[in-house]
This record gives sequence, C-alpha cells and structure tokens, in this order.
Amino acid sequence: MKISNAKVFVNGAFLDGGIEFGAKITAVGAAVDGGIDAGSCYLIPGLVDIHTHAAMGEDASDGVPEGMPKMARHYASKGVTSWCPTTMTLKEPELTRAMHVIRDFVRPADGARVAGVNLEGPFVSYEKRGAQNADNIHAPDAAMFHRLNEASGGIVRLITIAPEEPGAIDAIREISKVCTVSLGHTTADYDTAMAAYEAGARHATHLFNAMPPLAHRAPGVIAAASDAGATVELIPDGLHVHPAVVRLTHRLFGDKLALISDSLRCTGMPDGDYPFGGQMITLRGGKATMKDSDTLAGSVIHLFDGMRRAMDFGIPPEAAITAATLTPARAIGCDDTIGSLEPGKYADFVLLNRDYDIRAVFIDGKQIVGQALEERS
Repeated sequence: MKISNAKVFVNGAFLDGGIEFGAKITAVGAAVDGGIDAGSCYLIPGLVDIHTHAAMGEDASDGVPEGMPKMARHYASKGVTSWCPTTMTLKEPELTRAMHVIRDFVRPADGARVAGVNLEGPFVSYEKRGAQNADNIHAPDAAMFHRLNEASGGIVRLITIAPEEPGAIDAIREISKVCTVSLGHTTADYDTAMAAYEAGARHATHLFNAMPPLAHRAPGVIAAASDAGATVELIPDGLHVHPAVVRLTHRLFGDKLALISDSLRCTGMPDGDYPFGGQMITLRGGKATMKDSDTLAGSVIHLFDGMRRAMDFGIPPEAAITAATLTPARAIGCDDTIGSLEPGKYADFVLLNRDYDIRAVFIDGKQIVGQALEERS
C-alpha cells in the first residue's frame, strides 16, 4: 500500500513525498508515488506514550484483563499507537497481578500496541511521594524488580527510583542492565543524582514534579539530568508545569525531551471521585487532585492533546512531534521498531490536516481511525 502527496515527517523535518508499507514500512521519501493521495496533509509517526496509568475508567494497576483493550482503543483513537502501561506504588502481589495481565494482553485490531511496562514505584521517597500511596513504598530492591520483570514476561522498560533511599545506587547499578532507570519522586540533591546517573540511570520522571526545584545553589535532579545527558519527561497539560517552563525545558534538553500524558482513570470521564492506587482522586474541570486536597495527581489529557498544547505554548511543531514519538521510543530502547518513519519499522503513523487535527491513524499498516482513504485508480 502507498500514500503519496504528503508532508512526511522524517529526521525531524517535513519533506514532500510518501510512504509505502505493509505491516511494516518498506519505503519513505520523494520517490513514493501513487496509492492514496494525502492532499498535502502531514504524515507523522504514531505517538508513543511511555507514562500513562489509565483512561476511560480503567487503570493498568487494576490487574483486570477487560480494562486493557478499552485503554488501548482510547489511545489509538487519539493517535497514540504505542503505550507503556504504568503502575502505581503498590504491594508486590498487586503489582505481580498487574504484570500478568499486561503480559497476557493481546492487542485488538483497533487498539494501540503495548511497548512495555513502566513501574512508577514502589521505590520512591516518602517526602516526594506526591499521589503515590505512602503505605506501599518499598526500599529499592533489585530482587523484587527481577521478580516483577519476570512476571511481566520480561517487558519492563522503565522504572522510577529515588536514588537517595538506602540501597538505591546498588539497585540502580543492577536494574539499569535490564531496563531504563529513571530518577523521580525524590529528594535527591545534585551529587546524589549524579551518582545515580553514573551508576546507570538515564532518565527523569515528570521533570519538576515530585522533586526539588532547580535552585542556583542546589540544582538537584534537574541540573544533574542535563549534565548527564539524560532524557526527561514533561507533562504538558499547563497545570503540572507553567507554559514558560515547557519552553525552558525544550531549550535546555532539546531532543532529550519526552512528552508524556501521565493520564489517570478519570481521563475521558465526567467530573467526580475515582479510585487511584488505594486512594481517591477528584476530577473537577479538567484538574485531578487527591480527594479533599490541592495535591495534583496525574493529568487527564492524552498525549496527542499534550503535543498540541506544547505547540500552543511555543514549542516548534517539529520539536513537539519528536518529543511525542522518537524521543520516548529511544528512552525505553524501542526506537528500532517504533517512533519514526523508516523502512523496517512498524507501519504506525498518523495523517493530520494542516491544522494538526487527526485525519487517520494506522497501526501495523491498517487504518483504524478516520474515514476510509481510497487509492487512486
């Protein structure tokens, strides 16, 4: 199959051309002609959300098989073709149950693919636990990680660890041989964070949130991530960080910036109270907080919305697209199959009109969203 007469996003820029594909991409560029006429629409890689807990009343931490396809279909309908089910700080038996459900998930034809598991905890700091359940916090434990990874079928791609906790540096040294270790939910100072990066960590969880601020005499995790060349996440909903900070982070980290949704069960749902990792959150007017508190939980956006908001905040479209596709794929070591439009990679892509609205979504070369596109005779 071919799509031509498009503005194809390749190597961080839009080029006139097309794409040829089956389940995987076979050709990209100006030489592709014929097939479906895209009418000069944008053609970008499918978005990759490496940090999303939940949506549509379901949660990856629930360990409920029926919830997975419902979330997968929601993500795909919003241009997110790959996602990492992200668990909360829970007890090991609950996490193990969730790992089994994620391991056994079979992608529906109209749903996004699971790129791996993101363990956000339980190896976090009490002081910077944020919305994580304090009763379930556990000291960093490589043996526990290995058990959970085995339960997942070996697909844990990302884990958050507070490096100042006892035993954390040794755990990071071992776990980083298996998956990406991220610093987050932490009180770590600059030196401790640098020690963690030197031990093998290479990512930072929702930068600025649940960590010390960047101060001129106490630069903390933020400056350490910059010095270490780490990738960093940002929640671009306009609530978790100010739009000016979104622009600043882009200037500081460039193509090391990965946009995430950090979405919750109440995403796509009406205002009300919802369970969240053994606690309750309240959704009011697009803002989710811990019940009877002003403490922000995650977001209620999807990643495509976050990418568009980042553009509205002043991030160049090309940079925002990269931050929602290739950079997150690289962060979890999956950029050999997803995150960009290259021969040999999955034919996961999104066709946008000139206002950056979704016209069609393809996964494995099959159109799953939008009106049917017809090939030219």
